[in-house]
Amino acid sequence: MRKKTQNRGRTFIQEHLLLFFTLLDNFFVFVFFVGSTVEMSAVLSAVSFIQQGSPHQANNNPAAMASGSRGNNNNDSKNNSNQLAQSSNTTSNMKLYHAESFIPRAIEQYTVDARLHAVFEQSGESGKSFDYSQSVRTTTQSVPEQQITAYLSRIQRGGHIQPFGCMIAVDEGTCRVIAYSENAREMLGLLPQSVPSLERPEILTIGIDVRTLFSPSSSVLLEKAFGAREITLLNPVWIHSKNSGNPFYAILHRIDVGIVIDLEPARTEDPALSIAGAVQSQKLAVRAISQLQSLPGGDIKLLCDTVVESVRELTGYDRVMVYKFHEDEHGEVVAESKRPDLEPYIGLHYPATDIPQASRFLFKQNRVRMIVDCHATSVRVIQDEGLMQPLCLVGSTLRAPHGCHAQYMANMGSNASLAMAVIINGNDEEAVGGRSAMRLWGLVVCHHTSARCIPFPLRYACEFLMQAFGLQLNMELQLASQLLEKHVLRTQTLLCDMLLRDSPSGIVTQSPSIMDLVKCDGAALYYQGKYYPLGVTPTEAQIKDIVEWLLAFHGDSTGLSTDSMADAGYPGAALLGDAVCGMAVAYITKRDFLFWFRSHTAKEIKWGGAKHHPRDKDDGQRMHPRSSFKAFLEVVKSRSLSWENAEMDAIHSLQLILRDSFRDAEASNSKAVIHAQLGDMELQGMDELSSVAREMVRLIETATAPIFAVDVDGCINGWNAKVAELTGLSVDEAMGKSLVRDLVYKESEEIVDKLLYHALGGEEDKNVEIKLKTFGPENSKNAVYVVVNACSSKDYMNNIVGVCFVGQDVTGQKVVMDKFIHIQGDYKAIVHSPNPLIPPIFASDENTCCSEWNTATEKLTGWARGDIMGKMLVGEVFGSCCRLKGPDALTKFMIVLHNAIGGQDTDKFPFSFFDRNGKYVQALLTANKRVNMDGQIIGAFCFLQIASPELQQALKVQRQQEKKCFSRMKELAYICQEIKNPLSGIRFTNSLLEATELTEDQKQFLETSAACERQMLKIIKDVDLESVEDGISSLELENVEFLLGSVINAVVSQVMILLRERNLQLIRDIPEEIKSLAACGDQARIQQVLADFLLNMDMFHSSRWITQEGLGLSMCRKILKRMNGEVQYIRESERCYFLVILELPMPQTDTKTVE
Repeated sequence: MRKKTQNRGRTFIQEHLLLFFTLLDNFFVFVFFVGSTVEMSAVLSAVSFIQQGSPHQANNNPAAMASGSRGNNNNDSKNNSNQLAQSSNTTSNMKLYHAESFIPRAIEQYTVDARLHAVFEQSGESGKSFDYSQSVRTTTQSVPEQQITAYLSRIQRGGHIQPFGCMIAVDEGTCRVIAYSENAREMLGLLPQSVPSLERPEILTIGIDVRTLFSPSSSVLLEKAFGAREITLLNPVWIHSKNSGNPFYAILHRIDVGIVIDLEPARTEDPALSIAGAVQSQKLAVRAISQLQSLPGGDIKLLCDTVVESVRELTGYDRVMVYKFHEDEHGEVVAESKRPDLEPYIGLHYPATDIPQASRFLFKQNRVRMIVDCHATSVRVIQDEGLMQPLCLVGSTLRAPHGCHAQYMANMGSNASLAMAVIINGNDEEAVGGRSAMRLWGLVVCHHTSARCIPFPLRYACEFLMQAFGLQLNMELQLASQLLEKHVLRTQTLLCDMLLRDSPSGIVTQSPSIMDLVKCDGAALYYQGKYYPLGVTPTEAQIKDIVEWLLAFHGDSTGLSTDSMADAGYPGAALLGDAVCGMAVAYITKRDFLFWFRSHTAKEIKWGGAKHHPRDKDDGQRMHPRSSFKAFLEVVKSRSLSWENAEMDAIHSLQLILRDSFRDAEASNSKAVIHAQLGDMELQGMDELSSVAREMVRLIETATAPIFAVDVDGCINGWNAKVAELTGLSVDEAMGKSLVRDLVYKESEEIVDKLLYHALGGEEDKNVEIKLKTFGPENSKNAVYVVVNACSSKDYMNNIVGVCFVGQDVTGQKVVMDKFIHIQGDYKAIVHSPNPLIPPIFASDENTCCSEWNTATEKLTGWARGDIMGKMLVGEVFGSCCRLKGPDALTKFMIVLHNAIGGQDTDKFPFSFFDRNGKYVQALLTANKRVNMDGQIIGAFCFLQIASPELQQALKVQRQQEKKCFSRMKELAYICQEIKNPLSGIRFTNSLLEATELTEDQKQFLETSAACERQMLKIIKDVDLESVEDGISSLELENVEFLLGSVINAVVSQVMILLRERNLQLIRDIPEEIKSLAACGDQARIQQVLADFLLNMDMFHSSRWITQEGLGLSMCRKILKRMNGEVQYIRESERCYFLVILELPMPQTDTKTVE
């Protein structure tokens, strides 16, 4: 684990707090949904252990304005520097550990947020103005638990909503009202004075049945929604007030004490009011999504620029921005679309604490946040006195913003805002509890200079667009990461080539250089006391001082990286100035180093906004983005950009390469590459392999799925009975024919060519449809459609010798599909036919409501046609009835369905869901437009292709084997871990014996025991056999001096017990001068190899035939080859033996061959 230099003095409690908060962040997901208070006590417990300040910088951050969070401004650069020193990104041992740096920062931010909130509240009560800068200077003070409680309670249970709608909360079991907003009576037309004839029981009060407040049809819709498992998938529910008849969007969600109903008034002229209008909003979003998907890859800026234009066109806001969170959690506006007269914000950077961690987490739960009018007075929520605490409003669309938020928005000239979360896939380390990791990449933020309300269907369409944007962005980020990795590998290859031709200084003096490996302002090599600088670097005297500091304070590390030399503790940081703020260093040897340097961050940051106007004066009480940006520059002027994970990985890889290079330079200049020959031993398992091969051939020949194979030239060399039956071409006739030229239709030739090219290159494709020709007089005009998986065929040496195609016949489904698309004949009779060739089929009308649900689909899903017809396919059918895996799956299905309705067909889309009984179903979805007789699109047909029972069984067996293998590996890892403990005890006992008076023989015995222990520890580290077998070429070898006698004694001792059990004798004929001979190399690995060969000779000494996998021999052969050695198996008339040849250098002498 990589250690943090600033946390060297962490206490025991703080170490355990890291684990606590890792679990806490995962726990929040449940807590915020149900509205519990456990998260408050959890944060309080953490804060009670860590009461330290946090850098909380100036806000009027556009993203913070939209989220309802508040910020602050601090122009005291000294104070900022001191605070930020606590969260420096200084790390050693070349490995990032994010949780350790994130958790204290999150705790600090809660503390600062609570402190500022309390000061603001106090200023309002006293009538004094809120002195922002003064408040910031006191945020480093400790905060009482009561203030933390008040702050978190205000975020989640503020007790107020925005006045553009009203809210009612009900008990889920009885539908009785348990809370309502003060404006609910007026909005629903329930005030007694306005309706004199209104009966008393119908007045909105605590305990009334909520169904009596709405029309009968609306009550039925509410009851139906209350019974849904995923209630949010049905939003919005369109209902009418019983008394006034006014329509409302009802947006429902569950909390800990019941169900919250947010009621947003719907104008009768609102085009989004009807289902068709809601679908039209989604169509607009799908059009925007199609535009995103059509963009050329590799340009994230273009993707962000396009999404802000699309959102502005959809919503009509004056300004739309993409706000990105960087790795150190600070934010930046990276894209913007605005009214021409507004000042640009693009390029603005804001401190990480401008948007609190609590607000960021809320965005993961409630991904769209709208503030209609920041000047409007909030409405109080009245609730049942029997409730233990204020109502949780985390999931409410009406939740009121914080009191200070309106003040900040007014300073920016913004009255309304809309903020939408951009969620992407996180890394594996962030995944907890079996759930896939999701990361808040940033926000899309909208501002408007006047009050603005966007109807819920349009907001839902925007959320749909954000989900698609997140998917597209995730692919672009992965592509960018792959391109960066390729660039790094290419640069490393060139640098290695230089090392082979020139001295190590070539990686600095020639092009490309080490500066091309990662983004930096300068780099340097310190080799054998000489200094080779490049770019912006310290002077030679300064670099020598840095080297001495590294050896004194970080001598046990393999490297170090920091974005602030001052915060890392380097005494001479002030003399380096702003030119050298950040540094990454890799230790090549104990006295040789590689350096990369970065200048201060402010040099990298530019803002396209206007300059300060002379009369536009910002002070501590009036905030503006310009002041926040200026404060951010003050904070980062003595810091560089942080070193990213990929950059540190590249540096570490080069470090390993250089270590080998330097080691090779000190050793022999040339070494022969010897190929080990173990022919006889490799034949040991051939009979068993032949038996398996024969069984595989039988299974392929008799399989009910079409299977065929080709050689490297694309000619048929395998053709099973099923494919012969389908095509009418016998095995003898098919053998030797060209798959591309002779057996597939012209439209499939290019597809098959591509499949062959990929598979022969080791890349296997799945679920590809090809069209095979048929032969014979009755089949001459027919075709066979097969969906195939192309697999590389390999020989026993792992060389690719051909391609095998495993297919599924979909001809029947294809014919039916064509008839559907062209409306040929009575398609309803085809749809509902019980014929097993008819695939599962369902259809959608123009509004994405289910219009067909055939018998095969009923059987597949478990849901009857009557239960599904007329329901929304997205959300109700697939979402509530048939659950999908995560929001991404629902988004992708929605895109496919809308594309088909828009005329864009989708073929073989992977589609998975849970049926009515909870069984997981995997299928391929084909969606085609559905047209009437006039050619007008009236919906979409969807066809599901399910894997054959044989293939499903094969996949099931594969998953079981993988699970079993994983379980075995876990057991093996556990056993190895348990072995370490008694080994430690043995080592300790031996150390005690070494301190006593021993004879020479006893000392020799202890030395042999210690050598065996070291060997065993190395073997335990190689517990992952697969990774060891694949990674032998990169295996790190030690180069230490040892006596050959010690190795021989250790090797012999490992077989003595087995020899005694079998009454066998081991004869050692080794001259004394060999025993006392010193050599250099990896003693433990040499012992491992020799002991394994000797053990195999002992185990298989008899003349009978014994079958074993030979894994140990294979591994030892590879390890020996890695050490430039070879082994030969010699069979003579009277004896057989292993001959091991290994060259080992002698200390300060030439190498010598030891046999």
